[in-house]
Amino acid sequence: MHSFSAHSLFVTLILSGFVRFSFCEQGFCSVPSIIDEQPLYWKATNPTLSPSHLQDLPGFTRSVYKKDHALITPESHVFSPLPDWSNTLAAYLITPAMGSHFVMYLAKMQENSKSGFPPEDVERLIFVLHGVVTLNDASGAQHKLEVDSYAYLPPNSQHSLNSVAAATIVVFERRYDYFENYKPEQVIGSTDKQPLLETPGEVFGLRKLLPTSLAYDFNIHIMDFQPGEFLNVKEVHYNQHGLLLLEGQGIYRLSDSWHHPRKRICS
Repeated sequence: MHSFSAHSLFVTLILSGFVRFSFCEQGFCSVPSIIDEQPLYWKATNPTLSPSHLQDLPGFTRSVYKKDHALITPESHVFSPLPDWSNTLAAYLITPAMGSHFVMYLAKMQENSKSGFPPEDVERLIFVLHGVVTLNDASGAQHKLEVDSYAYLPPNSQHSLNSVAAATIVVFERRYDYFENYKPEQVIGSTDKQPLLETPGEVFGLRKLLPTSLAYDFNIHIMDFQPGEFLNVKEVHYNQHGLLLLEGQGIYRLSDSWHHPRKRICS
């Protein structure tokens, strides 16, 4: 399982994540070898909308929306033009209208597309799921971001994202919590360059994508779960979480409900 998470160091904890499960014959299900030949995160941008025996059932969805949590599955993603972006469609997954303190959305950039600029004092993190995008930062430098690459842009830092071909990114935005004289800096990296961290009492792989200094008011995590591995702690708190499943499937408890998020459907 592979997950991506963000958390605040101050007032709120925001966990925004990607999850990738590994498979084996004794795992949740076996998959044809052709699946393993697809590009990284292929299922995140080419999801199975519903089990084959339910595909013709009008109104079928696995999505759930409650006052304290939501499960938004691919058949519920509604894409529409993204304001201030050119040739880009977006599906919002988490917004303040749902009670969150941050925004999380999928952006499908088409040929010759360009990003807009976030509102004043809003920080942004982008993670590439498909294709290649070019980041033009405040210094005038250009950075080529491929699949599994990411960039953190501090609030009010001039930048733009451009794509000459189709690309899909996930975007996190939140209003920055200023703290004394600390100021965050731009961060550009890729998941494979981040070390695996120790997780005492837990049985999964953890990587942090942002520095853990006071200048950064949230963080981004990548969490990998092999078959049979799990999150041992049972979290009960006021902090907010968001997570995007990239690969695999698992069982996820939210409040008193058990959900089965997945990217691959067993026949």
